[in-house]
Amino acid sequence: MSTTAADPPVNRVAMISLHTSPLTRPGTGDAGGLNVYVVETATRLARRGTEVDIFTRATGAVRESVELAPGLDVTVHHVPAGPFEGVPKDDLPGHLCAFADDLSRHVAGLAEGHYDVIHAHYWLSGQAGGLTARRFDVPLVQTMHTMARVKNAALAAGDTPEPQQRVEGEQELVDAADALVANTPAEARDLIERYAAAPERVHVAPPGVALETFRPGDRDAARRELGLPPDAVVLLFVGRIQPLKGPDVLVRAAAELVRRDPGLRDRLVVSVLGGLSGSGLAAPQALQRLAVAEGIEDLVDFGPPVSRAELAQRMVAADLVAVPSHNESFGLVAIEALACGTPVVAARVGGLPLAVGEVGVLVDGHDPGDWASALQGALHRLEDPTERAAWSARAAEHAQAYSWDRTVDALLEAYAAAVDARAHRGGHHG
Repeated sequence: MSTTAADPPVNRVAMISLHTSPLTRPGTGDAGGLNVYVVETATRLARRGTEVDIFTRATGAVRESVELAPGLDVTVHHVPAGPFEGVPKDDLPGHLCAFADDLSRHVAGLAEGHYDVIHAHYWLSGQAGGLTARRFDVPLVQTMHTMARVKNAALAAGDTPEPQQRVEGEQELVDAADALVANTPAEARDLIERYAAAPERVHVAPPGVALETFRPGDRDAARRELGLPPDAVVLLFVGRIQPLKGPDVLVRAAAELVRRDPGLRDRLVVSVLGGLSGSGLAAPQALQRLAVAEGIEDLVDFGPPVSRAELAQRMVAADLVAVPSHNESFGLVAIEALACGTPVVAARVGGLPLAVGEVGVLVDGHDPGDWASALQGALHRLEDPTERAAWSARAAEHAQAYSWDRTVDALLEAYAAAVDARAHRGGHHG
């Protein structure tokens, strides 16, 4: 089913992002790729004439409804549920009923059919979204972003398995949702094989990259602005600091690089950008202690999450971006780096092979020696200016196929299919 910007299949969408606000900077707490996804798709849906309301749990000082961006029909509604300070993601199920109840009160005055589709992001949102979908008698579209059974099959050493409560909650959603949106064909297979999802309800909508922000630039100029030496060898990690994302793999691999080539010590910079999250909160100094134990504490620069514009600048300045995650439903950091023309070395897990394509380096497993070899090989290729320029051009060209507008095209098709299938079933949810 095709859709056009002039004839959107839906006029109003309610997006539910319970555990993390689209206003929160990615890399902070539990905020990450999901936040970017919600912001980018909601913004582009609005530009096509679809009004979007985003419902999230109220935290901090913001407790009212605010515009996401000036001039666009995208409003972020902060729903009270539990304490106003941050709540660890694992504790949020205890506030789910309060969120669903307050969400119901928030929309109580709206007419049936006010929304055409409810689009829930992550399993907790889907639990509340199902109630809202029934309230308006409209389809529930669910995007998992990550799934417990997939994560538990690829845990980092010492990481905590996802609880059975989440597994069961995800299964309920798979059974009930009118449409399931997967980030990649691999995630679609996981839904069908691990959760017995009906194939006709599964739609693939690969995430995108903000090509207007993430684009090739002048590496030397970017380094000057960031205070990096022009001849530095810069390895960049971007993500939440937790075992799932594998920052320890990069630190160990960098130490191995220096052991293999002691002359590299004078030039190597390992930049780690991100905030503590998940099980990483239990050992807040673990990564710093690892750098000390490996003897490279002077080479590792730890920094907080940065703005999207600064992130693009840092990617342009880097020689390589490392994505050593143990699981990624897609891997936005990888495609953003490629869009900047910066080569990527990534784990061969989840959606990363799709995001990286043929232009990056994929590493099997998380052995630091293997990662050191992959990084070493990539850096050797970059020593040739002709090869560096060609690799950068191929990376940027690959990323062009992953615009957020393409994502929204696929989402609109999924919405239309859900509306159509529900109409044929007589409007009975699930």
